[in-house]
Amino acid sequence: MSGRFHRLAALCAAVLGFGAVLTSTASASPSGVVDHPIPTTGCGRFTPGAAGTTTVGHLTSGGVQREYRIYVPARYNPHRSYPLVLSFHGHKRTAEWQEKLSGFSGGDMIAVYPQGLTGTDGEAAWTGAPYSATVDDVQFTSDLLTSLQQTLCVDPSRIYATGKSNGGGFTGVLACRMASRIAAFAPVSGAFYPQGGPCNPSRRVAMVDFHGTADPTIPYNGNPEKGLPSIPDWMTGWVDRDQCRFGPISISPIRGVVKQWWPGCSLARYRIEGAGHVWPSTQPNLDSQTPTLINATPIIRNFLLSHRL
Repeated sequence: MSGRFHRLAALCAAVLGFGAVLTSTASASPSGVVDHPIPTTGCGRFTPGAAGTTTVGHLTSGGVQREYRIYVPARYNPHRSYPLVLSFHGHKRTAEWQEKLSGFSGGDMIAVYPQGLTGTDGEAAWTGAPYSATVDDVQFTSDLLTSLQQTLCVDPSRIYATGKSNGGGFTGVLACRMASRIAAFAPVSGAFYPQGGPCNPSRRVAMVDFHGTADPTIPYNGNPEKGLPSIPDWMTGWVDRDQCRFGPISISPIRGVVKQWWPGCSLARYRIEGAGHVWPSTQPNLDSQTPTLINATPIIRNFLLSHRL
């Protein structure tokens, strides 16, 4: 009986201590974008919603209520830290669409699909595009991560970002502004508008990029009228920022696909011959009934998980 009493007392002390840490961390969080790892205080807590399913969450950021979808692994253990991936939808799309398109749910990662707000053209969009809403989505991303780290057992060294089209462009914006909190990035068919602002990342960035040579929406060779750079020029900007001294090395893992990477840096890109404005998939998906030559999702997952802060 005495042993059971001591174990119960220790458990109560741990719970009380955990609550104190959570309150302290939340009250001490500075305003503004957090561009550095912060301690996770959500370990040991029961997950909101049923594990193994996707639920809808809400968060107030910048005085605006925001929404996101979140998948928690089926065998979620609140005493084990998990990697987390943010997957951003494209212009005119939704978080639900992006979940189905990118397919990160169902694995052993916490997968989060934020919802963009209605922009100037009446369609959902993200900061960094000329048609986006007058909100700070970088601040929303920072606030969302802080909130999730207070409720779930998130590994702060394994937080990642990916996205398609305008969501891919926003992933690039996050690489510029939150490189010390997000470990790696993966834009797909990214729209890298100049409205994304100056890019001065706080550290060298790990990034893998995918783009089709026949993309009619965000042309591979750029669109000067819209200020869109060519994809090779955009990647060269990251090569310069990361101060890569060697490369690129080019290989063709599959006929029609060229992979380039820079030794000594964590940069890579996939050029997919003949692919349009798609999330590459070897099976028909929401973007296209015509399969592409490679499946981007497992490549992205493996790349992201190979990096940590």
